[in-house]
Amino acid sequence: MQALKHFRIDFVITFAVLVVAFLYDNWAGVGLTAILIVVEIVFSFDNAAVNAKYLTRLNHFWQTMFLTVGVLVAVFGMRLVFPFVIVCLSGSITPWRALQLALEKGDPHTPGTYGYILNEAHPAIAAFGGMFLLLLFLDFMLDEDREISWLTWIEKPLQRLGKLDVLSVIIAGTFLLVAAETLTHETHVHTAVEMRSIVLFSGLLGILGYLAVNGLSTMMEEREAAKDHEFEEADAHSTTGEKVLLAGKAAFSMFLFLEVLDATFSFDGVIGAFAITPDPIIIMLGLGVGAMYVRSMTIFLVRNGTLAEYRYLENGAHWAIGALAVLLVLSIRVDLGQFVIGAIGIAFILAAWASSVLANKRDAAAEGADAEIENEGART
Repeated sequence: MQALKHFRIDFVITFAVLVVAFLYDNWAGVGLTAILIVVEIVFSFDNAAVNAKYLTRLNHFWQTMFLTVGVLVAVFGMRLVFPFVIVCLSGSITPWRALQLALEKGDPHTPGTYGYILNEAHPAIAAFGGMFLLLLFLDFMLDEDREISWLTWIEKPLQRLGKLDVLSVIIAGTFLLVAAETLTHETHVHTAVEMRSIVLFSGLLGILGYLAVNGLSTMMEEREAAKDHEFEEADAHSTTGEKVLLAGKAAFSMFLFLEVLDATFSFDGVIGAFAITPDPIIIMLGLGVGAMYVRSMTIFLVRNGTLAEYRYLENGAHWAIGALAVLLVLSIRVDLGQFVIGAIGIAFILAAWASSVLANKRDAAAEGADAEIENEGART
């Protein structure tokens, strides 16, 4: 019941959005909106788990900003404005023409429609998002200071390889080159050479974007820590799982990083939604409400210390990110489908959660056995 109370605002907004969907397109609109809400929630849990890792380092004000202002960016920015801009740029058409195409609700398989133009931009979007998420995954796995390992047979060797600082960039760059050479092909709009250039350029932007945003966030954190050593003391004595309660410029840079990360997670979902409906209004309503639930889920994980309670959940979330990154890049050539990509991510999350539960039970049993031995010794 406590968990349900945490989502009460989301429930109210869901009801209001479903009413709007009914007024817009009767019961068909309600059904499609509901489906998109569920799809967004189910297949974005890895997003919530990873965001929670970074959100624990922000104070209450910035957590609230993430849940309010951040939602506006996620709903209107990524679910409405982003596809609109992509269609304008990819289709070389005016904003007015893009708006007309959006309202026409054309079949995404028909050349010239809104959904078709957006789908034609998929290789560039997949390359950008894939490289951004791949670097996030690699930086986590190659972190020498990481204390918890889940799949130790592969995570421990990766941590040892992390002594080479630029290894994550080397791996990502190599993967991008191989993908551009092997996965690109001629389309109705571009030649094979043009597609190769598009994928390389977009992937490079993804790498540079990650390095820039992550680097800015790290720099601001270090400056904030230098100004106030109480942050480091809070990190050393924290019992809530928080590393640093950031504020000021450091918190703002971390907030920007979270927004870019959340946007990157949204790429495949926005494009994949056109497989469910070609109506961009219904897509914005459904995915927008789903994004609100994901944000609330992130806050719930932070304030309930879920990542600390289930020790392998963070690892599982990053493995889900690594899988998403690879599958995004593969989708340049192979139509994998959003459900396949989402199911793999959920499998990693559930496996990590189950491993955490078993580990907690083993620890509890060991503590009970130790306590029994101590009691037995005291009696004798």
